[in-house]
Amino acid sequence: MDFGVKRTFLGFQSALKEANVVIVPVPYDATASYGVGTRFGPNAIIDASTQLELYDIELKKSICDEILIHTLDELAVNKDSPKKTIDNVEEAVRELVSMGKKPVIFGGEHSITGGALAAFDNISVLQIDAHADLRDSYEGTKYNHACVMRRVREKHDAVQVGIRSMSEEEADYIEKEKIQDSIFYGRNYDIEKIVSLLGDKIYVTVDIDGFDPSVVPGTGTPEPGGLLWEDVLGIMKAVSKKNVVGFDIVEVLPTPPLRTSEFIAAKLAYKMMGYFW
Repeated sequence: MDFGVKRTFLGFQSALKEANVVIVPVPYDATASYGVGTRFGPNAIIDASTQLELYDIELKKSICDEILIHTLDELAVNKDSPKKTIDNVEEAVRELVSMGKKPVIFGGEHSITGGALAAFDNISVLQIDAHADLRDSYEGTKYNHACVMRRVREKHDAVQVGIRSMSEEEADYIEKEKIQDSIFYGRNYDIEKIVSLLGDKIYVTVDIDGFDPSVVPGTGTPEPGGLLWEDVLGIMKAVSKKNVVGFDIVEVLPTPPLRTSEFIAAKLAYKMMGYFW
């Protein structure tokens, strides 16, 4: 009996025991406040990845020849409790880290990053994003996607790049905590300074709306004035000097019949694996 084909990044699967990198799809968008549908992002990214050329022109190699990749089934989410979903992400990532794997999480909304980071100690965080995500609470929960970097900064040092939207509350928080130097607005960034502000061990979170919507239109909360493809690749190459322990790509909202956003997210994930590992 044919039960269909399992979704896997690039269209093939290494055994979990042998894999260096493990893809964790998290189809969650219960706290989305504008465009809803990022729960379909993980599968869309994985499906798009099967159309990638495995050979990378820049790196002059097929990245997957040197990295063994395993794709997990979709992680269970709890639509009624953001905290329970975040706890599920933490449990999954913690187990992968204990196995010596590099986790790559596909969202879903940005709140899930908090779960991934809870599995690590003593790390710095690089955020690519249009939004500061520094609210203390939003729409009745501290685990809303608009609060994720507030929770992150309570435990970790962070550098935020591409920011071009925030509330007055967030602006006041930035001034009060004196973290202005670690926030870069729009395309006004300094790669050397970004790298210098990060520790040796880092986690990278990419909200796809960090890109300009002319590059990536499919996201729940698009903002003009964003980063271009070359900007993000330049930052990732610079960060590859550090020990990157994992990364996520979130907030991809598929917009059929276009496949632009999920394809770019898939290619970015593949490039980041090549740069980092």
